[in-house]
Amino acid sequence: MDNKQTIHIIAGPTASGKSARAIEQCEALDGVIINCDSMQVYNGLQTLTAQPPAEDLARAPHMLYSHIHPNDTCSAGNWREIVEPIIHDVLKQGKAPIIVGGSGLYIRALTDGLSPMPDVPQDIRDAAVKKQEELGNPAFHAELKKRDPVMAERFHPFHTARLVRAWEVLEATGKSLAEWQTLTRSAPPEEWDFQIEVIIPERPVQHQRCNDRFLWMMDNGILGEVEAFSKRIESGEIRENVALVKSLGYRPLLSYIKGEISKDDAITQSQARTRQYAKQQVTWFRNQILNAKKHSED
Repeated sequence: MDNKQTIHIIAGPTASGKSARAIEQCEALDGVIINCDSMQVYNGLQTLTAQPPAEDLARAPHMLYSHIHPNDTCSAGNWREIVEPIIHDVLKQGKAPIIVGGSGLYIRALTDGLSPMPDVPQDIRDAAVKKQEELGNPAFHAELKKRDPVMAERFHPFHTARLVRAWEVLEATGKSLAEWQTLTRSAPPEEWDFQIEVIIPERPVQHQRCNDRFLWMMDNGILGEVEAFSKRIESGEIRENVALVKSLGYRPLLSYIKGEISKDDAITQSQARTRQYAKQQVTWFRNQILNAKKHSED
């Protein structure tokens, strides 16, 4: 159809080279880079969450980085509500929207739409997080299974964010998240044509990039960044259980700052968690996007 409008999506695991590819595309297509990362959307830990450095910001326009205060919550649905008007504006300017990030659920929310979801009061969100932290993942998963076996069956016991989400929706509405998900999805505009590029380096390359990037971060101020952020929490300015405290490396670095572990241990733990997270992302993108695309073409 002649009225199709191309939305470029560059996806992949952390430290895969998405940002560099996005800048190349941006310069070639006269585009605007739009963030699709669930941590980079927040303000407060810019370096630790690997937000674009000053030189990248100077090369290309970037949007939705450091966009939300740490105390606010940004779900896939919230992000979609924010990003759709931005995409419309970029297209009206005659520029190419280039969505870049590793948050697969955000991408799915944009390309496939979302079922209507209830707003969950903050006190219920906080209580769900607290319960998960008190019980730990296996026990929390077991408790969810008693109350909502359908959602518990869908998630691995260590899919923390998804388990908490299922719990809080059940608490707030009395209905399983599975029931909400069966409702009619709000689809994206029909004229939007999503062109998705998934970047997945070879595993040894991916691992080395994860390790190297964290060392670069150490040389570029993340210790001070983590310390400053923790003081904002101590002062009460920021809540204790905000999403950013789950940033890769935050807890080990804070433990080092408090004198609980060595610097080397903090780095090693952070690098290992980053590699583990990248592996999880690779699995998701292969199963949910690459394999799905292959099947649709067969």
